[in-house]
Amino acid sequence: MIRILIVDDEKPICDLIDMNLSAAGYHCKSVQDGLTAIDLIEKEPFDLILLDIMLPGADGFDIIEYIRPLKVPVIFITAKGDVRDKVKGLKLGAEDYLVKPFNVLELQARVEVVLRRFHKTESVLTAGDVTVDLEARKVTRAGRPVVLTNKEYGLLVLFIQNKNVALFKETLYEKVWGDEYFADSRTLELHVQRLRRKMGWEKNLVAVYKVGYRLEI
Repeated sequence: MIRILIVDDEKPICDLIDMNLSAAGYHCKSVQDGLTAIDLIEKEPFDLILLDIMLPGADGFDIIEYIRPLKVPVIFITAKGDVRDKVKGLKLGAEDYLVKPFNVLELQARVEVVLRRFHKTESVLTAGDVTVDLEARKVTRAGRPVVLTNKEYGLLVLFIQNKNVALFKETLYEKVWGDEYFADSRTLELHVQRLRRKMGWEKNLVAVYKVGYRLEI
């Protein structure tokens, strides 16, 4: 399982990120000060570090200098939106720089991009009795193969990667169809209905009022 360390002095932000990334299948730990973060990095391996800049003990710029020889990718998550801070962070070796407040789905997308860049993404996804082999592009349910269309497969992967997270219809349509979503179109709804039947998710893949859909696992 992909291990992510969240370093931010605001516990509610740590908890929010942890909840959403854990629901997407990542294993997360969080700390609220720089020195504790360094101690933890010395003891445990991580695949990615989400790092605030303004921290007690040691700030994010100090920590990334320490992390750099370990070859662990870092994404800065910070309220410091000045261009000079962003340039400094990137020059010190950060893979990305996200300014607070941010959308959790955007953070998750950036996490996925960085992990792919470092070849640390998981090749197999699971949700209940459903397994998706991303490399072979094969889907099984209770050990039996399931035949999906390209669009159904794209939706399936998104839902499993975002378990227990409400996904907007616009986001689903843009990512799977690569186009703008129109409210009067029933294309997405019909594909979700077919996916429910094929996966046995009549009670798991739920509609979220005025938002979209959520896979409850």
